[in-house]
Amino acid sequence: MTSIELLADALAAYRSGDRDQAAELARRAGSPLAGELRIFLAGESSAPVYDQPEAFTAFIRGGGNVGLYRALSAALAARYDDAKPESLLDLGCGDGLAVVPALEQATHVPQRIDLVEPSGALLDAVRERVPDAQCWQATAQEFLARDDLGWDFTQSTFALQSIPPDQRADVLRALQPRTGTLVLAEFDVPEYVEGSAAHLRSLVERYERGVAEYGADASLVAQGFLLPVLLGIVSGQERTNWEHPAGVWAGQLKTAGFTQVDVEPLADYWWSPAVLVTAC
Repeated sequence: MTSIELLADALAAYRSGDRDQAAELARRAGSPLAGELRIFLAGESSAPVYDQPEAFTAFIRGGGNVGLYRALSAALAARYDDAKPESLLDLGCGDGLAVVPALEQATHVPQRIDLVEPSGALLDAVRERVPDAQCWQATAQEFLARDDLGWDFTQSTFALQSIPPDQRADVLRALQPRTGTLVLAEFDVPEYVEGSAAHLRSLVERYERGVAEYGADASLVAQGFLLPVLLGIVSGQERTNWEHPAGVWAGQLKTAGFTQVDVEPLADYWWSPAVLVTAC
């Protein structure tokens, strides 16, 4: 069996609850991802991935994310200059990796900026970089329930995937009458039956590419971020991401009441192609 096949079987064992068998299959696979999986399975459950700023920061500021976020910030800056919004909301802004360079590059900066992020550690970092913004430590659900503020331009960059689809539907419905334009950056992921052999092989192939991009930081990124996300997808427990093909994102937006939805390519990426989804 190839290392890809062995690792796919390891994920299948983990999905069925056999952690020891998963570790043994990872030992036999012998690839970089397999080695990280063995280490992870030998340890205890970690803290929520987005509350581990060192690992998440190494992930988001390394590998393919460098080019991805460069393209994303440039695209957002161009949108600000074109639409000239007076108010901006960023849901799930993280530490500002997308929004800060976008504001720095744009010739038009909105007068009112609301930045929403549930992680206090990440929000503290962006607060210093956008001192005129109002920063809110809250989930999107909590923030949108607090009052009836509206925005000319709302963005969410690889963040709404962290909201379970049933709760996300409520977020999108709440946003629809309160924003002029909504721009999402998300991944156009391939569609598989979750847990199928083809799905698990695809996960292994893509995560092997992802781990390989991080060099000396590979173990930090894998242990603190990539593996918790991967195993959450595989098991359905402690899951942090619910992603979809671009067409499904467009359908969710239309169901929420947005009448015009456009999808355009943003950047290639090890996980899946990144796209911008614009709704109004």
